[in-house]
Amino acid sequence: MAKDETAKHSGINTRLIHSGNDPHGYFGFVNPPVVHASTVLFSEARLMASRREGSQKYTYGMRTPTTDALTSAINELEGSAGTIIVPSGLAAVAVPLLAFLSAGDHALIVDSLYNPTRRFCDTMLKRFGVEIEYYDPEIGAGIAASMKPNTKVVFTESPGSNTFEIQDIPAIAEVAHAAGAIVMMDNTWATPLYFKALHYGVDVTIHAATKYPAGHSDVLLGTVSANAAHWPQLMSSSEALGMCAGPDDVYQVLRGLRTMGVRLEHHQKNALEIARWLEGKHGVARVLHPALPSHPGHAIWKRDFCGSSGLFSIVLSGGGEQEQLAFLDALKVFGLGYSWGGYESLAVPVFIGDRVIAKGPYEGPLIRLQIGLEDVEDLKADLERGLAAVAALS
Repeated sequence: MAKDETAKHSGINTRLIHSGNDPHGYFGFVNPPVVHASTVLFSEARLMASRREGSQKYTYGMRTPTTDALTSAINELEGSAGTIIVPSGLAAVAVPLLAFLSAGDHALIVDSLYNPTRRFCDTMLKRFGVEIEYYDPEIGAGIAASMKPNTKVVFTESPGSNTFEIQDIPAIAEVAHAAGAIVMMDNTWATPLYFKALHYGVDVTIHAATKYPAGHSDVLLGTVSANAAHWPQLMSSSEALGMCAGPDDVYQVLRGLRTMGVRLEHHQKNALEIARWLEGKHGVARVLHPALPSHPGHAIWKRDFCGSSGLFSIVLSGGGEQEQLAFLDALKVFGLGYSWGGYESLAVPVFIGDRVIAKGPYEGPLIRLQIGLEDVEDLKADLERGLAAVAALS
């Protein structure tokens, strides 16, 4: 049996380590070459004249053996027909929306999405003549009432950004497809290890590879994968926009991918232990983590997902911005910084003022926690400092 056939039947960590590269295709080196390229030479004019017919594998530096290694690995994980690589997670949102929407189209966008995605929809897409409508993340099959004859895209994100609502993706996809719309999903939180988006009816799946695939807080990258029906349009649109990423960034994400399984498992373990512990702490009104039985979307999460990552939020028991900032300023181990998915723990204040539907109510201010790979007892002690600082205000 060939190596690539064996990989398809292997466990997830085996696939993460061996997908996307054949060492014996490049002198036996375990890692693929990092190819820095713009110009690619043709051996004869005939090949240059017919390059659009695929007579030469590489024609310009937007595609190289390095990018092929990463896209091949992502396709193996996603079960996708093709993947594009772009310079950031936000670019991974923007490119497919631009690829599948035109002036006069209607797009249904989940209200609990990543805020920069909202900004892109409310500025660029509206300026291009796309009608944007936000919907309740918990609507499920009820989204049928919002579908219009010109609805072309339903954009999902599950769990919701910062507030972690779980969407019924299969129900939404069934309704969207019946109406002729395509379904996109920002699946950064779960990664393809814990949620197989394309298997649940999603047509285009989006990842900020900056997060868990890279894993070390040192590179920006995004990936977008599509099923067979929508891959040609995604690929041609990406080429038309000139979107690509540098080879060093691509290689760093490919290197991070090799250990993502073991890292993600540790993030999950740490986060669940801390989330359960926080549920019983004075000063915490709620813990917004889909893997907890107390979460309103837990049943759907348990049905569709096979794991959880290191990101969740807490709701403090009353107060406002003063309490929120006091909690954060008391932290010593948790860093105060945006992004997540790296090895370190982070905390940020959550603001949801731009939302139109998914606004709560919440008992107090929200704080998002990224649980890193540190020792759990040290993280608990740090969170105790935050809660003590809030208690001292009252």
